[in-house]
Formats: sequence, structure tokens, C-alpha cells
Amino acid sequence: MIGIIDYGMGNLYSVSKALERLQYDYVLSSDIKELEKAKGLILPGVGSFKDAMGILNETGLTGFIKEQAASGKPLLGICLGMQLLFEESEENGLTKGLGLLDGRVTRFSGLTETGEKYKVPHMGWNSLDFNQDNPLLDQLEEGHVYFVHSYYVDTKDDVVLASSNYDVKVPAVVGKNNVLGTQFHPEKSGDLGVAMLKNYAAIVEKGGL
Repeated sequence: MIGIIDYGMGNLYSVSKALERLQYDYVLSSDIKELEKAKGLILPGVGSFKDAMGILNETGLTGFIKEQAASGKPLLGICLGMQLLFEESEENGLTKGLGLLDGRVTRFSGLTETGEKYKVPHMGWNSLDFNQDNPLLDQLEEGHVYFVHSYYVDTKDDVVLASSNYDVKVPAVVGKNNVLGTQFHPEKSGDLGVAMLKNYAAIVEKGGL
């Protein structure tokens, strides 16, 4: 069973429906005791990094997520949920994240090196390039996935499993040990995204990477 962490700022409906289509058992909850029973966790997210961390801190979910990750339980962050896995974000003032992965969330500048403007947020379909082998990407082919974000993660290459380009290199899939994340929405990314969720379910079923 997968536990979807409900803290009031996630794309809960679409993630839940995607797991239903895969016929994989899940629980959608903010109750730590319920989530502890899950073999793996999904941390979704839409909105402000600062607001999200405020809720996680107030509800005790910050400590719970860190403890579960430290225990080796698989954890998948989606969109804002992926960004929350990192050390800090510059959005609305510097805010500490969960600190499970090294890196800082920073805003797209909106200007190329030659001074040309580009649209922010990064919204729509973009190509995905695989950078490392990982069970989350097992037997998948590079393709296009769906993004909606104004901030991206500045991190080291060793945690970047797949990337996209939007003036800068955008970490699109990240991972270190049992902690994984996608900047895009796999549940809205067609067959490729669904296949990635299926791979995550398989990781959970096996008890980890």
C-alpha cells in the first residue's frame, strides 16, 4: 500500500486516480498513524514552498517524513513535493525544506544570457532526457512530460536522474537511495508518466531500491 500525504496542498485527486487505474492500493491521509502502515509514501504538492513547509511543520509531518525516509521507506515527491525534499527555497524569502537531498530551489530568471525574455512559469510538455540508470526509469524510453512550475532545483548532478531544458538544465527526476522526486506531474504525463508511477509502485512492493 502507498500512503499519499494529505497536507492540503497536493494534486491529490489526479494522483489518487492514477494509482486507482494501476489497481494499486493506497491511503490518502494526514494521519501519521495511518501513513505509517504504508510501504511507501508519495508527497504531492501544488503552491508555495513556504506555505507548504509551514503546514508540514505545524502538523508534525516534517518529522514524520524525515523519520520514514531515514528508515529506508520509499518516498516520492511530485512537483512542489519534489522541491520540498531539498534543503531550502528562495520562494517568498529563504525557507528551509526537508533537507533529504542537497540543493536550493530558485526561480527561473525569465531572461536568457543574451537578454531575451522567456515565459515563466515553465508550463506544458517538455522533453525528458535520462542521465542515470534507476529503477524508477526502468525499461522506459525518453519522451515528453507535463510541467507547471516557476522554480527549479539547483543541485548536484549526482542526484539528477533525468533532466529537461528550459533555458537552464532543469532537474526533472531526482533521487538518492530511497528518496525520489519528479518536478513534472507523472499523473498528467500520459503513458510515460503512468509507467513511471508503475515503476514506483514496484519499488514500494519490493520494499525499496
